[in-house]
Amino acid sequence: MAAVDFFPLDQLRPGMKGVGRTVFAGEKIEEFGVEILGVLENIGPKQSIILGRLSGGPLAKTGVMAGMSGSPVYIDGKLVGAVALAFPFATEPIAGIRPISEMVEPFEQRAEPPPAGLRAALAALQRPGGGRVERWIPAADLRLLPVALDPVAGQSKLIPIATPMNFAGFTSRTLNVFGPALRELGLEPMQGAGGGSTSRSSRMGDPSTMQPGSMISVALVRGDLSVNADGVVTHIDGNRIYAFGHRFLSAGPTDLPFMRSSVMALLPNLANSFKISAAGELMGSIRQDRSTGIFGELGTAPRLIPVDVNLYSSRNGNQAYHLEIVNDRFFSPFLLQMAIYSAIDATERTLGASTFQVRGSIQFGGSQPPVVLDNVYAADNNNAILVAFAAAQPMAYVMQSSFPDLRVERVRLEVESIDQKKQLKLDRVWAEPREAKAGEQIALAAVLRGENGQETVRRVNFRIPPGTPEGPLSVTIADGAGMNLLDLRGLTPSREAATSLQLVRAINELRRNNKLYVRVWRTDRGFQVENDPLPSPPASLRALLAGGAAATGGLGTTYSAVLDEMELAGFDTAVAGSETIRLTVKP
Repeated sequence: MAAVDFFPLDQLRPGMKGVGRTVFAGEKIEEFGVEILGVLENIGPKQSIILGRLSGGPLAKTGVMAGMSGSPVYIDGKLVGAVALAFPFATEPIAGIRPISEMVEPFEQRAEPPPAGLRAALAALQRPGGGRVERWIPAADLRLLPVALDPVAGQSKLIPIATPMNFAGFTSRTLNVFGPALRELGLEPMQGAGGGSTSRSSRMGDPSTMQPGSMISVALVRGDLSVNADGVVTHIDGNRIYAFGHRFLSAGPTDLPFMRSSVMALLPNLANSFKISAAGELMGSIRQDRSTGIFGELGTAPRLIPVDVNLYSSRNGNQAYHLEIVNDRFFSPFLLQMAIYSAIDATERTLGASTFQVRGSIQFGGSQPPVVLDNVYAADNNNAILVAFAAAQPMAYVMQSSFPDLRVERVRLEVESIDQKKQLKLDRVWAEPREAKAGEQIALAAVLRGENGQETVRRVNFRIPPGTPEGPLSVTIADGAGMNLLDLRGLTPSREAATSLQLVRAINELRRNNKLYVRVWRTDRGFQVENDPLPSPPASLRALLAGGAAATGGLGTTYSAVLDEMELAGFDTAVAGSETIRLTVKP
């Protein structure tokens, strides 16, 4: 393709006429008129926007459409920039044009990390209380996507043109649940408004057929479920392409497949007209996603993560989903969460009481052991959201860690659905005797009550370690989430996993929802080895640790000395509840 000169920004004058190029139907690139109205300087940090009135084709009826982002604008054959911004609810097709220099120059510079906005959690989707606390894992650092913004905000100012995000195979409820977080990024989720053949989207097309003005679909998910976002190519330089004229996901360095796209129809809309399209052959990979556009390479295939989800229920039998999601440390967990929720919502109960058994693994390259998933979730309502979040959460931990050897190769999930709440709640706890000497045995019992009022009793014996000082002793019996919370509160804040093996082990050691955990402890200085409790160290070792050795070598201190911890297993349901009783060690 012949080199194209750029039109200098400082030579633009109001009244200048130019042409833009985009696709209104099929894959045919058509021209539309552009009249320069002026230049808005410093509209962003060291950024300017060219204001232009568009004309021709269907624009008088549709206005500036979602899906036009990146449409190149030329004056005298020189590239001015890309149609990238618009005024919401405008009655005229007036657009903001991103200068081409601002689209190209940033990608010649050093890659920047993803912005902090991407690290804001989907707080409304997180399980309250339990499920967010793990050993060595600072929950405040686990983030998926931004929270929703005020839908009224920004209607009177120039904003990036919404990017149509086409969902195929997803339920409408999925878009209702996750849509606000997507709209925060300037994306417009649409169900069934686009799609494409899975076989075509994985087959590499001819890069030479791409031209400025061509439609492309950037894929986030493909397979039995698919998610594609549409825009236009602005500029091609060798095998490098520049598109959109504004951020896509604010992902910074990334690796997203993009395909050729064909426009099937235009849908005029008072709020936001948009293109309906279908994705075609794979054309390359998006490598960078910044505030002024996206940058990619033609003819390169991205590395995607295969995901297998098998959903089983006695009522609906087996439903298997095979898909691939993008390999992005922030978006992969969110996409997995959406896929799991949609798979459940398609055939199972998402409102009302339910129980889900989740088993599976997150597999890594090399010799790394997998993260093993095995848990039960029971709730009276919205259980599908809890299951989807909990299943995707370990993936977020490993992908957002700093360990390069934790490279996710595959995710496998088996989800069993039961149309009732199978849960036992901790009703009461007692000990016999309540006072004993060091070295003596105490019998502990926990009574759990089911949904039908039936009681289940579990017993365990605990021997007070010899040499335990006299005074009060505490016994906490709690479910997995409650015990995880106690662990988090007891951690030294500066202590995190030192190696990838430690991180995987910490995730795999998280307590399960179908067990009760018994912890015997006292309010005293305690010790940890590699963030694991060191129960009842001998007096000689305690003196050594207290003398300062705990400051190095993977040792740490807490203010809750754990004497012992045991499991009460054998439940075929989820269990919930927490209770602490006091004992006395006699002289």
